[in-house]
Amino acid sequence: MSAPARTAVRVSVVIPAKNDAERLASCLAALAAQSLQAHEVIVVDNGSSDGTARVARAAGARIVPCAEPGIPAASSAGYDAATGDLVLRLDADCLPQPEWVERVVAAFADAPDVGAITGGATFADGPRWLRTPLAAVYLGAYVAASAPALGHLPLFGSNLAMRRRVWHDVRAHVHRHDAEVHDDLDLAFHVGERHVIRYRRGLGMRMSMRPFGDDVGSFGVRLTRGFRSVLVHWPRDFPPLRWARLIVRRAAGSQTDRMPRPHRRADLA
Repeated sequence: MSAPARTAVRVSVVIPAKNDAERLASCLAALAAQSLQAHEVIVVDNGSSDGTARVARAAGARIVPCAEPGIPAASSAGYDAATGDLVLRLDADCLPQPEWVERVVAAFADAPDVGAITGGATFADGPRWLRTPLAAVYLGAYVAASAPALGHLPLFGSNLAMRRRVWHDVRAHVHRHDAEVHDDLDLAFHVGERHVIRYRRGLGMRMSMRPFGDDVGSFGVRLTRGFRSVLVHWPRDFPPLRWARLIVRRAAGSQTDRMPRPHRRADLA
C-alpha cells in the first residue's frame, strides 16, 4: 500500500460532545498522534456549558454547534459538515490507537464494495483484568440483540466509518430529530438497507467504562432507547419483512454496494 494512495483519500473525523471537556482533550490528543492525520476533526458541540468548545478550539478542531439536544442530532450535524471522502466517528471518551485512521483508510481501500466499516473496542479504564472480557461481553450483547432485527451487522458508534456518499444517500431517512434512539443503531438500519457493512477487527480503539459506571436508572434508559431504536422502524422493518426485502435485493443485485450477507461467527470475532 503506497503512501500517496493513502494520503489522497480525504478523511473527516466526527466527535459529538456535550460537557465532556476533559475526556475530549485526551481524545483529541490521541487523534493528533495518528500515523496518518485526518484532513479535519469536527467536534459537534451539543449545547455544552463547560469548556468543550474551548478544548476543541485549542486542539485545532473544527467546531460545529448543534443546539438541538441528543446524539442523533449532533452526529448528523457532524456528518453533514464533513468534507472528506471517508467520515470516521468516535465519541469524546474514546482513545484511538495511533494507527486507527490509517487502518480504517486501508480497510476501505481493500474493500471497494463496502459502504461502512465498524470495529470493536476495549475499555481504557476500570480494573485492568476486566477491561477486555467486559468489552467483549458488552459488544457481543449489542450484536446479538441487534443483528436479528437488522439482518446484518450493526454499527458501533465509538468506532465506525463510512464513505461520505453513503451518508448523503441515507441522511434524509435517519431519525436525527429523535433524541431517544441510539444513533448508531438507527444509522445501521438505513446504511444496511442500501450498502454493505463490514466488521474489521484490530482497528484499535479504547473507550471509557462509563456505560457501567452509571446508576441502574441510567442503564435502564439505555436499554429502553435500544428497544425504541428498533421499534421506530416497524412495521416496514419488522424482521421477516426486512430480511425478505434484503434477500430480494441481493438476488436482483440492485444495491449501491453488494448486499450484506447474514453475519457469521467469524465476523463477530
